[in-house]
Amino acid sequence: MINFLKYRWLYLTISLSVLIPGAYSLIRYGLKPSIDFVGGTVIEVSSIKYQVSSIEQEFKQKDIEVESIREDNDVITIRTKPIEREQWENIKNNIASESGSIATGSATVESTTSGALEELRFETVGPILGKELLQKTMIAAGIAIVGILLYVAWAFKDFKFGISAIIALFHDLLVVIGTFSLFGHFMGVEVDVLFVTAVLTTMSFSVHDTIVVFDRTRESMRKEHLSLDETVNKALTETMTRSLNNSMTIIFMLLALVLMGGETVRWFVAALLIGTVSGTYSSPFVATPVLYWLKKRKYG
Repeated sequence: MINFLKYRWLYLTISLSVLIPGAYSLIRYGLKPSIDFVGGTVIEVSSIKYQVSSIEQEFKQKDIEVESIREDNDVITIRTKPIEREQWENIKNNIASESGSIATGSATVESTTSGALEELRFETVGPILGKELLQKTMIAAGIAIVGILLYVAWAFKDFKFGISAIIALFHDLLVVIGTFSLFGHFMGVEVDVLFVTAVLTTMSFSVHDTIVVFDRTRESMRKEHLSLDETVNKALTETMTRSLNNSMTIIFMLLALVLMGGETVRWFVAALLIGTVSGTYSSPFVATPVLYWLKKRKYG
């Protein structure tokens, strides 16, 4: 039996070293919301021998405010206030004609020059829809947290189990959200609907692994006459290998997707990977020490 509780202050130090920078970034910079939440139009075009400044100038001539425009691997991403499809078609035709080609949809007809413009993405979300989506996201997360607290408390017949699970859950949420706040500030990563999906999945995985440890702790309390320290250490020792084996299969798969997957799902998978690693850590090293502390307050 390994004395895991002996190092509980080390676990706290590790958690704080991750949580404090993320929390500071959230307070100072916040998250960088995508079009899904704030509304607007995102356009991606594949450009060859075409200047970003020329595209930006075309938007300015149409009195359309461009929030950001960047080029990465021959793909130009333009983010503007909400515009109609017809407006973009006019701009696109002007750009294509100036470059000596006429682009329609995803097909580009070459003319006498080497310029080319191919549309990859056109997506518009109104600000009202974005605000409604954000509200529904917050409501869904709140309902899930309350439901998890009540279910765990009912299943284990003790609110201390529920409170410990929720604290670990908030730990994992703050790790994921804080990390993406840092990503948004330093790397320009935006949070979208897929990020919300990853956050909700992290909540589920965090509690799933925690319940396994809690169940073994409860069984040891019922059947064996051990001290609280011995009971918790025994439960962690018996479940640690299972938890690591279960989590590593997921981590390897997500790591492969981050390295080899497409650009559109890379940050979604990265959020899942961070949440999985944090959930694997928080179950034995956050939720269980918190439960130990709450139980020790009662029994002394």
